Amino acid sequence: MKPPPALRHRDFNLYWFGVVFSQIGTRGTVAANLYQVYLLSRSTTITGMVGLAQAVSLLVLSPLGGAYADRLDRRRLLQATQLLALVVAGALTVLTEAGRATTVEVLASVLLTTAAGTFDQPARQALIPAMVPREELPQAFALLNPSRELAVLLGPALAGLLIAAHGPGLMYAVDAATYAVLVVVLGFIRTPRLVPEARRRSVWRDIVDGAAFVKGRPVVWLMMSLDLSATLFGAYRVVLPALALTVLHAGPTGYGLLSAAPSAGALIATYPVFRVMARSTSLGRIVLAASAGYGLATLALAQSPGLTLALAAGLLIGAFDALATTIRQAAVQLETPDTMRGRVSAIYQMASRGGPALGDVNIGWVAGLLGPVAALSWGSVVPIVYAGLHYVRNSRVDQYSIAQEPDDAQPDGQDAAVSS
Repeated sequence: MKPPPALRHRDFNLYWFGVVFSQIGTRGTVAANLYQVYLLSRSTTITGMVGLAQAVSLLVLSPLGGAYADRLDRRRLLQATQLLALVVAGALTVLTEAGRATTVEVLASVLLTTAAGTFDQPARQALIPAMVPREELPQAFALLNPSRELAVLLGPALAGLLIAAHGPGLMYAVDAATYAVLVVVLGFIRTPRLVPEARRRSVWRDIVDGAAFVKGRPVVWLMMSLDLSATLFGAYRVVLPALALTVLHAGPTGYGLLSAAPSAGALIATYPVFRVMARSTSLGRIVLAASAGYGLATLALAQSPGLTLALAAGLLIGAFDALATTIRQAAVQLETPDTMRGRVSAIYQMASRGGPALGDVNIGWVAGLLGPVAALSWGSVVPIVYAGLHYVRNSRVDQYSIAQEPDDAQPDGQDAAVSS
């Protein structure tokens, strides 16, 4: 079997390795943050503040991060953000190992790391089309997403093992090391620089132009709304510590397994997702089905009476999420010219990353009132219903073909009704 065409490009291969390795530490640290805050507070409401800290950075700084991703050398910008995150991870390691880490300090580290990520993620997304031809871009995302899930699988599982063996501080130290590796890898990547004219415009004007561009692309903002329907209301990760420790009685190792299960599901679905992206062009109904499937799997996780069924539900969550995410990301990049990709990617990350962060807050406080099972059960119904509305009303998402030319038309009333 021949390797995918995207893997024939040296820079893309280096980037792929560096991102996956860095994500192992990043995802492990997120799991350790949630676990450490829950241990310190014994409150799902306060644990949800991890998501709030992420959301504040994402929603406030993402537009600025996108603007600079379209103005600066994206590779150098990535290196700078990784160095900042490395310093934060190192400081949290020292505080935790000294036994001086508090809930406030853990949340502060989340805030600073996410702030770096708001400049990091738009540059990462915008850099990919510079390393592979346009016709190979859907396949590149089909490779990157499950590869990232490999890191998401290993990160939380590693966090569970390291927490059980030594405590969260060891996970934070590993995270710092992975940031250092990515900084070195980025030094070997060569990509074209942006045109100089992009630097002479005001940052504010760039942000406004990016928002106007997204507003004029119905497919882009409808994909964002579909993403938000799942992440705002089906935010399962914030209740995993409570589910593992108080409902399933699985301990820290069980928590690590539950955290890793969605990524394992995404990896199992790698080949089917890649075949879909390589062979199919009319992907609108597929992304709707995957979004509804995500909601059903999240409902199954909430209602699972034992660890085995919960792990099976987690596998399905990852598989459906991988398919939906791959289609959404490829569609957004294909709809966007290179000079706008940083800003559009930043706005999209407000949904793709800000949504889960706000979802943690949303489900966290509801879980504090109703319990983790009821909160996640009710929330999981939303993406099922919303995907069904798109299908019934025959929206632009339902009709979307990934091979079509970018649509310059303004959203019609039908789409506006679906997304309201």
